[in-house]
Formats: sequence, structure tokens, C-alpha cells
Amino acid sequence: MGIKIFWDERAPAGIQAPVQRCISMILQMPAEVVIEGGLLLKGYDPGRRQYNARQLLTCIDTIRTCAAISDLMLLVIAGDLFIPGYDFVFGLARPNNGVAVVSTARLDNEYYGRFENDDDLIDRIAKEGAHEIGHLLGLEHCTNPECCMFKPDTLDELDRKKKMLCPRCQQQLAH
Repeated sequence: MGIKIFWDERAPAGIQAPVQRCISMILQMPAEVVIEGGLLLKGYDPGRRQYNARQLLTCIDTIRTCAAISDLMLLVIAGDLFIPGYDFVFGLARPNNGVAVVSTARLDNEYYGRFENDDDLIDRIAKEGAHEIGHLLGLEHCTNPECCMFKPDTLDELDRKKKMLCPRCQQQLAH
């Protein structure tokens, strides 16, 4: 089993390979980037100017099923995500279906009025992508703030995480 990273054409270009390498390194699994143009993404809420992440996961699951993809599937999109009851989420996973989504919208320095930095963006997408895929592999949230499976509520918390799983999460993944 591996990971297919579907990269939406509106997501930041030119950083796919380093993100793929980081996710593969963190989870010790093969990963492949698929540049995807023309995916019909459902779940956009024009009033919020965000995508409902749960509706996107349903869309991704349909694609995975119809295309008979056995690998875990991560969609990276530029559009901002939310789930009902939350202002935003960085990403979301549906473990029973093997699908996850990560948005780059709030991972980019530009969103916060900071100077653009591709290294920061790569680091954040990789950590959030590995986090969501970790859920697909059966991992829960971790209390170690440096572990990829720690649930960040802010960009600063995401930045504090390291591109690795803590020993406890590594052990759970090995079983």
C-alpha cells in the first residue's frame, strides 16, 4: 500500500516533489504525486468562501472507488476548508474510506501578511498531509506537541511540530 497525493491545479505549483518526499519520509511509505486538473470539487459554500471538507471527502471517495485506487488518497487543494461548527480546518481525513484532504490556504505565509517562503509552505503541507494520512493508518491525535499526530489549532502549533512521529506513534504504526 502506498499514498497517492492528488495535487489540484490551483494548489501552489513547483513544491509537489519536496512535499511528497517529506510525507514519504515521515510515514516510511511510498508516495506518488498525481497532478490533477479538472477535478470536479463539490462542497463549495459561496457565503463562507470555503469548501465543506466532509463533502470534499465524499467526492474524493467516489473518485477513489470509481478509479479502483487501492492506495490511500490525499487531495491537496488551494481552497479554504471548514466543517460545520468550525471556522476552518487545515485538513480532514475519513479513515474508513482511505481519503483525506489538506488545504494550502491557511498554510501559506501570505495569508497572515508574512513574507512568502516556500520552505515554510512545504514544511506545513508535509506535516499536515502526514497527519491526515496518519489518521488513515489508524493513528489518533497525540499529546506530544512535536509529533506529526498532534492536533494543531493554530499555525504556530503546526510550526512547532517536527516532521516525524513520536516513538509512541511510530510503535502504533508498526503494529
